[in-house]
Amino acid sequence: MSAPILTVGYANRSIDELIELMKRESVQFLIDVRSSPSSKFKPEFSRETLDGTLRRAQIRYVFMGDMLGGRPQDPSCYENGHVIYGIVQQKGFFLNGINRLIDAYTKGFRISLLCSETKPEDCHRSKLIGSSLAQRGVDVIHLGPDGAYLSQADVIARLDTAQVQLFGDALCSRKAYPVMARRSRLK
Repeated sequence: MSAPILTVGYANRSIDELIELMKRESVQFLIDVRSSPSSKFKPEFSRETLDGTLRRAQIRYVFMGDMLGGRPQDPSCYENGHVIYGIVQQKGFFLNGINRLIDAYTKGFRISLLCSETKPEDCHRSKLIGSSLAQRGVDVIHLGPDGAYLSQADVIARLDTAQVQLFGDALCSRKAYPVMARRSRLK
């Protein structure tokens, strides 16, 4: 049986805490799923710096934000500025990313997805990526703010009530992105 795909947010962690957590979990590949892999507030988590730091810790860095990021470039993925995850999940770029994760999972690689949000219920790594993987039978475990294990089902249960009240049954980004809202109206 393959090890679960892990997810982690770095917002409340130092780079040393992240590496310690990845070592604890024997992570071989850290998959960056941020659409924009940079951070003004924590520059040590910007793409090039993070890649070098992870390499020294013997963890491979892989950027997949272009396929699995929470703010896709495709304007048809947006409605009123919000990313509609059901639409994204049907796009070729996203499916290619999911298939790469599943391939790593079936080969038994120990991987973790990385984004900035600490709480998985606030992040596309649970609502978009985790949901897609779970639908395909992949075990997804989110590492909570304190490093505790949270199952995909537990995280989705946390959001069901609040998400449905705000947006109906469809999962979408909690933030609206004005630039994409304008682009989607122009279509």
